[in-house]
Amino acid sequence: MGACFFNFNPDLVRHAIPAAWDFAAPEALLAARVEAADNALRRGLGELLNSEGLAESAELARRAAVAACDHQQGRPLFAAHAALPWPDTPHLVLWHAQTLLREFRGDGHIAALVLAGLSGLDANILHAASGEVSTKFLRGSRAWSDEQWNGGVERLRAEGLLAPGEELSLAEPGQRLRQGIEDRTDEASVAAYAALGEDGCERLRELARPIRRAILDAGLLGRRGN
Repeated sequence: MGACFFNFNPDLVRHAIPAAWDFAAPEALLAARVEAADNALRRGLGELLNSEGLAESAELARRAAVAACDHQQGRPLFAAHAALPWPDTPHLVLWHAQTLLREFRGDGHIAALVLAGLSGLDANILHAASGEVSTKFLRGSRAWSDEQWNGGVERLRAEGLLAPGEELSLAEPGQRLRQGIEDRTDEASVAAYAALGEDGCERLRELARPIRRAILDAGLLGRRGN
């Protein structure tokens, strides 16, 4: 099980997964998850909920997700989500499709990280050093101890991937490494979006912008858009 959760502290996974089934059966958790997503999206999308744009974006995202299902090998988290039934309403179709596409890319990203010789802790530290996400969030959500985190920072700095000094930032070799990983991850995700073609992908981006804005402005991701 721990192999599926690459950047989380393995001790957390070993403790949490068996204990989770003491609180609720998988079927109950899945039902609660869909209900929570439904309620949150109905609250956050407002007038977009029943719009033609949302329905079209749901159909485009579903086409990409279905195409991705022909490439499940080596993608355990994606395959698990792909085995779940599709919802009926457009906003939940879009949510499920985006979940599949996220996990499709995520599994490919883990493969790229492993091929680069990085551990889950390494990946978290380099991500934090990029400035794209806060160190506090990564350490808290992934449950890495002070000793583990600080030891990893010291090691990556000695390897030349982190810049010297107290501030956590990438050195040039670290920047190149991360960019190479992102490029390989994107390449591994092409199969899903090839089904839409360039025009379809651009149309999906266009339709998704107001949806993204509504979700951010509603605070559904824990912050409001700027």
